[in-house]
Amino acid sequence: MSTIASALSPSDRRELKVLTYNVHSCVGTDRRIDPHRIAAVIARSEADIIALQELDVGRKRTGGVDQAEMIATLLKMDAHFHPALHVEEERYGDAIVTALPMRLMRAAPLPSIGETRGAIWVEVDVHGWPLNVLNTHLGLRNRDRNRQVAELLSDDWIGNAQFQALPAIVCGDLNAIPSSPAYKGLTRYFRDAQLLAGTKPRPTFPSRYPLLRIDHVFVSKELHVASVAIAADPLTRRASDHLPLLVRLDLGRQVSDNGLTGNVSRFER
Repeated sequence: MSTIASALSPSDRRELKVLTYNVHSCVGTDRRIDPHRIAAVIARSEADIIALQELDVGRKRTGGVDQAEMIATLLKMDAHFHPALHVEEERYGDAIVTALPMRLMRAAPLPSIGETRGAIWVEVDVHGWPLNVLNTHLGLRNRDRNRQVAELLSDDWIGNAQFQALPAIVCGDLNAIPSSPAYKGLTRYFRDAQLLAGTKPRPTFPSRYPLLRIDHVFVSKELHVASVAIAADPLTRRASDHLPLLVRLDLGRQVSDNGLTGNVSRFER
């Protein structure tokens, strides 16, 4: 198997790039199944932590491939995968991929009436700085999304003392636009990275003609967003039905309660 080179650590260790990307089972808008193409999109972003949604593992419809493992291998990274759907040997769900040291904190289903959904939470060691990262893919129904956000805010997830103890990133395909109750529920505790970048927020779906802003990266108050990028080019428009959202964090800056920023040697709560 060929490998795709990826930047495994930032050139400046105070910088961290986080990508969230719904890969649509690696089925592009041209109907081709191509995990290599998805890995190429990710590698080009030079992301350090990647949150992926809609991965197939061992599913006949996509050739029985473990897409999470394949993408991680191509990037020379490691992956934690959680199946939101598990039928016999076929699985479908979400993953967090990184070359940084990480440990799985929790992976579990979320309450669902429609298609089953889940979430995965890992703690990542960013060059000696611990960081919580939670990746999820919420439901298509408003009622489902509201219940799922309520669950994520419970003591099992975001309300957990171990989650509260560290700076955190919550990201994924929420199927929720900014005016929705699910989005507003999360912004009670986190800040939307696209609103902190000093540029106009941009939609990510559908990839060919983006209209909806439903893929999100939220950060806790300690984290400084330096920039946000959404790659919209021939490759990303073909690779998936969503565009990837990349957030660059400056870990050498910390946001205080009054909104001002200052230089710090590390981020901490």
